[in-house]
Amino acid sequence: MGNNVLNSQQETHVTSRLGWLRAAVLGANDGILSTSSLIMGVASAHASRENILLAGISSLVAGAMSMAAGEYVSVSSQADSEKADLAREKNELGKSWDAEVNELADIYRQRGLDTVLACNVAQQLMQHDALGAHARDELGISEATSARPIQAACASAGAFSAGALLPVMAAALSPSILVSWIVSIVSLMSLALLGVVGARAGGAAPLRPTMRVVFWGIAAMAGTALIGKLFGQG
Repeated sequence: MGNNVLNSQQETHVTSRLGWLRAAVLGANDGILSTSSLIMGVASAHASRENILLAGISSLVAGAMSMAAGEYVSVSSQADSEKADLAREKNELGKSWDAEVNELADIYRQRGLDTVLACNVAQQLMQHDALGAHARDELGISEATSARPIQAACASAGAFSAGALLPVMAAALSPSILVSWIVSIVSLMSLALLGVVGARAGGAAPLRPTMRVVFWGIAAMAGTALIGKLFGQG
């Protein structure tokens, strides 16, 4: 019995981390792919090392800020919606307490409790924290899932920056004649590793997700390298 409870707690904790892990993997993946592709395009145009590094660092900074801004705006909208829902629910609790008790009891009945037990649970939970009970069980809002715009923005910017730093460092440490090759190899290996991590986080077999991310990485870098060669010949 004790082992079952422990396993259940461990599964819950792992599940709660999956969303953050997968978001971090996607952010790092974007950082690697966009920055390495830009570096490949500039390097293929026979740019100087200084210009290649400038392009890579600019991509890192601009991409991180873009990710942070986009995530902040998106999650802020979610937070505003949550606040509006909670305000509306609080108003309904003040006007029709009994109806709200019945509404919560109906939710518990649909989850498998008998009528008497569902009513008792609803009444006791509402006496303890009425708004919290309705937020969690009616609206699906809890402390663990509530929107945090600043945290989300920082996490997205950090993940993107961590990914983008890999091709930038590869370009900085590579001989000028080998920049394109080393950046592409480092980036593809990093994308493959992230593909495995993302697949494991989602409980999927890693081969197909890894092949997909590597394929699109090759396509993006080849496309920007072609553009760089065309402009470099102009």
